[in-house]
Amino acid sequence: MIQTDTYHVPVLADEVITGLNIDPDGTYLDGTMGGGGHSSLILSKLKNGKLFSLDQDPDAIEECTKKFIGVSNIEILHGNFRNASYLLSGRTDGIDGALLDLGVSSHQFDESDRGFSYSHDGKLDMRMSKEGLSAEDVVNTYDIKDLTRILREYGEEKYAYEISKKICREREISPITTTARLADVVISALPAQVRRKHKNPAKQTFQAIRIEVNDELGALRRGLEDIFSILNPKGRFCIITFHSLEDRIVKQYFRSLCEGDRDSAEYMIRGGVIGAKAISITKKPIVATEEELANNRRSHSAKLRIIEKI
Repeated sequence: MIQTDTYHVPVLADEVITGLNIDPDGTYLDGTMGGGGHSSLILSKLKNGKLFSLDQDPDAIEECTKKFIGVSNIEILHGNFRNASYLLSGRTDGIDGALLDLGVSSHQFDESDRGFSYSHDGKLDMRMSKEGLSAEDVVNTYDIKDLTRILREYGEEKYAYEISKKICREREISPITTTARLADVVISALPAQVRRKHKNPAKQTFQAIRIEVNDELGALRRGLEDIFSILNPKGRFCIITFHSLEDRIVKQYFRSLCEGDRDSAEYMIRGGVIGAKAISITKKPIVATEEELANNRRSHSAKLRIIEKI
């Protein structure tokens, strides 16, 4: 029995299911299970097939273990998708499709004690796995050079140095331990015209620190290769990104698979097909419809790219 999803509303749901081109008897991977929204939709298309659903967040594991109680053709695994081949080792010889939804779940944003949101005051945490380095550690121990680099590279923040300098000054007075105080520090470091112009001027800083805490870009780079390695021929790989850094990594990796070996002597002669490992299903990324944009605010920056393994 699959319970109704109140934990997280999946984005681009119809487009993902169409893109996966599901074989009812196939084997599939949801590498970012979250509240199980996409997993539920994949399961609805399976007959004798199997779904492996992964998540590093223990809250998601607990939620979906209850949600999918009694469902025989799903196996829920605790771990990061960067280790998908290891987690699935001995469980399957390969998969016929995979999905990564790289967005932070509604639950993580809305639960103030998780520390992901600048809109809710709570402990400065941001750990998806609830283990290891926290946002509080980053904010209070990284030097100004590293903070500036993180905000500039991961948040694409124009005022990275000014914000980092203000953080270092404020933490000398007392440690920055809550999301509200960090947001206040960030806003106070920005020029007045920027504070007036942007509705959420702390957004880019929070994004940057979250990416650092969870090594999101490192996990993505490794996960792309790891998951593609266990994808069966004609298997589909669907990835939903939510900001330009993720999308750039996915776009470049997918392009490298589809264009083939650029060093091959035949590359230019035969149009780049030599050594190609995949074909692109989406020439341009799929974005949310006007209807979805109106009904699901999480879908506004979502982009879906799909390839098929040759």
